[in-house]
Amino acid sequence: MKIIDISREMLHAPVYPGDPSPRLEPLSRLELGDECNLSALYACLHSGTHLDTPWHFDPDGPAADQVMLEACIGECTVVEFDGLLLGAQAEKLVPGLKPRVLFKGSTELSPSAAFVLSDAGILLLGVEAPSVAPAECSAPVHRQLLGNGLVLLEGLDLSRVHSGQYFLFAPPLKIAGGDGSPVRAVLLERETIGWSEQTWKPPY
Repeated sequence: MKIIDISREMLHAPVYPGDPSPRLEPLSRLELGDECNLSALYACLHSGTHLDTPWHFDPDGPAADQVMLEACIGECTVVEFDGLLLGAQAEKLVPGLKPRVLFKGSTELSPSAAFVLSDAGILLLGVEAPSVAPAECSAPVHRQLLGNGLVLLEGLDLSRVHSGQYFLFAPPLKIAGGDGSPVRAVLLERETIGWSEQTWKPPY
C-alpha cells in the first residue's frame, strides 16, 4: 500500500497572520538525567496542517469532537489550480469531483466559488494555503462553506501528489469544543488498495 503524507511539519509550517506560533516546551529530558523525554505543546488549533470545523464560524455547527468522520475519510479528488477560483470555474469542475476535494497549487476560493461548491454535495475541501480564501473575503467564504456543513483542510502539502483520484484519511483530534484541530493527513493511491471507480475495498 502506498501512503503519501500530505501534512506539513507543525512547528515550522507557515502561520496565519495574527495566530500564535506553535512551540514545544520541554518538561523533562533524558540528557539532563530525567527519567524520560516529556514535552508540552502550545499551539493554535489552526497551526500547520489542520481542519476547520463548522463551529469555527457557525455557532450551531459541530466542533472537532462532533465532526462526522465520514467527511474526513474516503474517496477524494486532487485538482490542480492556481489563483482565485471563481464560481463559473467551480461549476465546470463539479461534475468530476468526489465528495472530498483537495486543491493543489496556490488556490483561493472566491465567495461565488464557495457558493457553488457548498451546493454540490461536497463534504470536505482542502487547500495548500493556511486559509481557503483571501484575507479580504475570508469570513464570508468560511461562513458559506462551514455553514453548509463542510469541513476544511488547510495547510496541506501536495507537492508529491498528482491530480487524480485517491483515498483520503484526515480525521481531527477528538477535542471537545474545538473550532479546529491539527491533522496528520495522508492519501492512499487507488491502485494500491484495490479500489476502482465502481467498487472500493477497505485497506484492511
